[in-house]
Amino acid sequence: MQLPTQPLVDARAAGVLDRLHRAADAQQLGIALRFVSQLPSLMFGKGIRFDPAKEHVFDDKYISIDCEQGRLLYLLARATGARHVVEFGTSFGVSTIYLACAVRDNGGGKVIGSELLMSKTAKARSNLEEAGVAQWVEVRQGDGLQTLKRLDHPVDFLLLDGFPGLALDALKTVEPNLRPGALIVVDDARLFQRDLKPLVAYLDEPINGYRTAEFPICDGFLLAVRNP
Repeated sequence: MQLPTQPLVDARAAGVLDRLHRAADAQQLGIALRFVSQLPSLMFGKGIRFDPAKEHVFDDKYISIDCEQGRLLYLLARATGARHVVEFGTSFGVSTIYLACAVRDNGGGKVIGSELLMSKTAKARSNLEEAGVAQWVEVRQGDGLQTLKRLDHPVDFLLLDGFPGLALDALKTVEPNLRPGALIVVDDARLFQRDLKPLVAYLDEPINGYRTAEFPICDGFLLAVRNP
């Protein structure tokens, strides 16, 4: 699909995002080789599993959303008027920049990010400063299941893009603060579909109060709305 050439974000942020997307693209082959043993499962549409025991291999990897996904995140956040956003899995801050631009353009607010690694947290903060959106972001370094327990505002928008096996725990951590009508976006919904089964089952259970739909963009976006 041919993407529009007009940038959604300002030139300063767009320049940083272009650099980060190019750096992420350069790592794709090396990342793919890490999962080569699971290629048959991927080819048959069953997705792959993320091995937490090997997570250190990705300490310097982006594993970030691509440009098309970033544009969608921005538009979703703008369309919902999101001003208080939470992100589980900030990494180098690619998705954070898109979300921060949306919050800024919605009139202000805050993106609360979470990142386990100190090295990635430092790079994310640097990238946010360079993009000119740092004032709309707070990146909390440490275990997101702990750092995201304290939230001062009802959450309008939640992005789950950390370790897929922890996605349900992350949702439950933030859930008490989700406002009615809050939007939840889950990245890599098809790629890590087996790891995400507990989360999907939870979202699909009517008593838990969500409505969901999956979109075949990149490795799959799962969207859920918190019912009143």
